[in-house]
Amino acid sequence: SPAAAADFVRRSCRATRYPQVCERSLMPQAPAVGRSPRLLAQAALTVGADRARSCSGYLGGGGSSSSSKRSGGGGRGGAVGDCADTLRDAEERLRQSAAEMSRMGRSGSPRFAWRLSNVQTWASAALTDASTCLDSLATYAAPGIDVDALRKRVGAVSQATSNALALVNNLDPHHHL
Repeated sequence: SPAAAADFVRRSCRATRYPQVCERSLMPQAPAVGRSPRLLAQAALTVGADRARSCSGYLGGGGSSSSSKRSGGGGRGGAVGDCADTLRDAEERLRQSAAEMSRMGRSGSPRFAWRLSNVQTWASAALTDASTCLDSLATYAAPGIDVDALRKRVGAVSQATSNALALVNNLDPHHHL
């Protein structure tokens, strides 16, 4: 039922570091997720990837990492351009993780354990990417750039990614909080 699915999302989000952010971002997915921890984790990874894409576009526009780095960060330059590149990497890792979730197989199988380990590794690396970006903006200042707005957007990526990783970790039978 829709009420049971919403309650499942609420209860699952309590195990994350940012439960309100988790609920707000995943409640729209409740009907599709039902009461599946795996589908909820997959939805959370997609939310993180979408936030990373939106933020990297806001920070530095599109383009490949190598051309963006050569030009100093897609026009923004320095820490902001590097941050945009880092968030594009985070988005790629999170999308790769969401895709891997759909290939996991039966819980308890060797394939499940292997794929879950991949997802944990990639989502953790994406969280490191977001944290690195946030750290690089901590002391950044430039005329005409609203650094607080940049930090807020990157912080939202970090929070969504942290929540996704927590929900992924809850799939691991050997993981204990």
